[in-house]
Amino acid sequence: MRMVNIRAPYSARRVALVLAVILALGFLLLPSQLQSVLQQVGGPLGGIISWPLQAVAGIHDRIAGTWGRYVDLQGVEEENQQLKRELDLLKEQNGQLREASVATERFSALLEFKKQALPTSVAAQVIGRDTGNWYKTIILNKGASDGLQADQGVITPAGVVGRVVKTTASTAVVLLVTDPNNAIAGLIQRTRDEGIVEGTTQGQARLKYIPLLSNARPGDHIVTSGLVGGFPRGIPIGTIIRIDKEEEALFQSAELSPDVDPNRVEEVLVIQPSAIPGEGERLSIPKHKP
Repeated sequence: MRMVNIRAPYSARRVALVLAVILALGFLLLPSQLQSVLQQVGGPLGGIISWPLQAVAGIHDRIAGTWGRYVDLQGVEEENQQLKRELDLLKEQNGQLREASVATERFSALLEFKKQALPTSVAAQVIGRDTGNWYKTIILNKGASDGLQADQGVITPAGVVGRVVKTTASTAVVLLVTDPNNAIAGLIQRTRDEGIVEGTTQGQARLKYIPLLSNARPGDHIVTSGLVGGFPRGIPIGTIIRIDKEEEALFQSAELSPDVDPNRVEEVLVIQPSAIPGEGERLSIPKHKP
């Protein structure tokens, strides 16, 4: 009686499984080399096994290419970020240079005006502002040690800014022309009528005590009269935008638009007493045409 070896099929399947594992490992580890060997062997088995090897090799190449492109893109992204940071820095530096250039031009114009009109005045820069509910003031970087004192007029080439009200050794507080507590003697340039310029709570200015018979009208320009200390005659203050006439009032008044926006002033001149012309003299600065 013949014995049938039932373990043979299992042994064959186990060998086939081991060979499949070895081939799979070969595909993963050395696909190109194994493919070359199998192609040299030739035959149906080599062709059959070579086809999946080619597929695996193609997948391997695509994965390698994709990974390479990803690494390249990461490098490009980092380079772009670096270039963006450098561009932002250059923009910031360019802005600073432009601001310095504009400030230099403004200060040069101020010094030229000082040289021609007020040679003994003091040039100063605005280092602080207080435009709250109580007072409208600016703070200058010059003070008593530079010859500044209370009641000195403060101007720009465009016109009146205000008056010094307080000083320390190195700073000065200027009450703006738009503050209701300020008062400057003004003159209607066309009619030669005089009055007092005071600030308003709306940030404008008003010319008070205009004679009733004056024919002042909107568009007339107001300059300093020079009758009160601190300002020589002829410095622009503002332009009339409305005339107010009240019944039975002794005087007219006019609402003004200041020639200088005090909230935008950055450099000023403080008028020294010796810079104010004597009686009958006028400051040599351009005036508005009547």
